[in-house]
Amino acid sequence: MKKVITYGTYDLLHYGHIRLLERAKELGDYLIVGVTADAFDRARGKINVKQTLMERIEAVKALGIADEIIVEEYEGQKIDDIQRFGVDIFTVGSDWVGKFDYLKEYCQVVYLDRTEGVSSTELRAKNSLTRLGFIGNAPFRDKIINECRFVNGVEVVPPSDLPIEDLMEKVDAVFILSHPSEHYQHVKYALEHGKHVMVESPVAIGAQQAQELFQLANEKGLVLMESIKTAYALAYSRLLLLVKGGRIGNVVSVDVTCTSLREQTEPVARPWSSLCAWGPTALLPIFQILGTDYKEKHIVQRRSETDASFDLFTKIDFRYDKAVAALKVGKGVKSEGELIVSGTKGYIYVPAPWWKTDYFEIRYENAEENRRFFYQLDGEGIRYELVAFVKNIETRKIMHYLSEEVSIAIAGIMEDGQGDAVQLI
Repeated sequence: MKKVITYGTYDLLHYGHIRLLERAKELGDYLIVGVTADAFDRARGKINVKQTLMERIEAVKALGIADEIIVEEYEGQKIDDIQRFGVDIFTVGSDWVGKFDYLKEYCQVVYLDRTEGVSSTELRAKNSLTRLGFIGNAPFRDKIINECRFVNGVEVVPPSDLPIEDLMEKVDAVFILSHPSEHYQHVKYALEHGKHVMVESPVAIGAQQAQELFQLANEKGLVLMESIKTAYALAYSRLLLLVKGGRIGNVVSVDVTCTSLREQTEPVARPWSSLCAWGPTALLPIFQILGTDYKEKHIVQRRSETDASFDLFTKIDFRYDKAVAALKVGKGVKSEGELIVSGTKGYIYVPAPWWKTDYFEIRYENAEENRRFFYQLDGEGIRYELVAFVKNIETRKIMHYLSEEVSIAIAGIMEDGQGDAVQLI
């Protein structure tokens, strides 16, 4: 019996896919089809996949062409599969000519001509188009606009001096990058005018305001998402899964540091305070690992001598029932920007800058048991959150990389950081 194997994402299964699979089946007696896992697609930079792994597997299965369907999950798996299944022929579309010649050492390699005029990429692009505008001119706006080039289904409305009222007529969604003190009014205005919203964290200054905005979005059937790009990084999501899966035992402590002195050399017209600029990112692992139901907190700040409302440095200590957490953020102080999650069996270490997570380690008492994890991070995670935003708009099903509960808790800390209970140093 001659075995044939091929691989693909098979997103939005179309005639081109079907014809390729039919011709692959004609090469032998038994066809094995490898469907790439979501995580593997993301690791390869393929981030615009519309359907889940199970939806894509079911679509391939329904064709009745494949004799066996497997999941492709890691680099180098093709060699493992060829040897494990005793494959005689590996085949793939002709657009990959030469790419898989290294497999000729293990089996015959056949490149099949693709069906012209149809592709999943084109289907995804034509399926829908979200006109995205911008409110505010934060220094990183151009970086976000540039990342939109990698996301199907987004049409950027170029930033201009248009009044916000006129902008609402030109867009389906907005990315809010104004000063944090203006987030509440800008988010509310956009939602009231029927626009989906991605807002740079924090959503608002105050838990009550944030809760009101999420309630308004839900009532109107609109998407409201908070932009913390770290939440969408593959490595960070895997870190959370390992922690919650008990790989380091029970978590006892989470220590996070985020600092930068960049604005001292690159001044902006209206700088964000240390807590607003870095606090949401630092709070992310604390609240996602330990939850938002802390028993008490203690805030210490060093404020600017020329602006008493601007914190140069903030340290917050949290106490939970059976754990503690601490964060340090600063735009007037420099420290090692690392993340350490301590548990009863071991700990996770993420080196600086931890918020651009592409690598972390699990360390144990016995160093031989230590494990290192590497993941590709494209565009600092910005393009991943843009893909999630567009997909949420299309499906109206919010993918909870960042829950409303966490967003509301973060907004509450922003308000507390401006309160009278803060201890000054």
